[in-house]
Amino acid sequence: MAETKETNTMKNRSHSNGFIPALSPEELRHRMEHTRAELTRTVEALAGGADVKAQAKETVAHAMDAAATVKEQAARMVKGRTPEPVLETAGQVATTARANRIPLIAFGAVLAVILWVRRGRGRK
Repeated sequence: MAETKETNTMKNRSHSNGFIPALSPEELRHRMEHTRAELTRTVEALAGGADVKAQAKETVAHAMDAAATVKEQAARMVKGRTPEPVLETAGQVATTARANRIPLIAFGAVLAVILWVRRGRGRK
């Protein structure tokens, strides 16, 4: 901030004992306003830096945006390089799997148990 002529003059005035003489009411008001403005800026900066939850939310939002962008790019690349008959078959499989979730989950669980048991027997 630019200092006023009065402030510069006040800084240059000092008694032999090193103390600045009494300030006028106008000079006091000016100093108080300046100090209040500095404190306000400092408190706002500290409050912004201390809001860890908000910073974490912002970081997560940026990460989610980046992940969505990568996902879209990958989907476009796969779709562009995959033959149409394969895309149609994959769509049909996905539709069938959505319609039959419970049997599909049961089959997956049974398969996992069988593999787990076989793996356990193989270690003995």
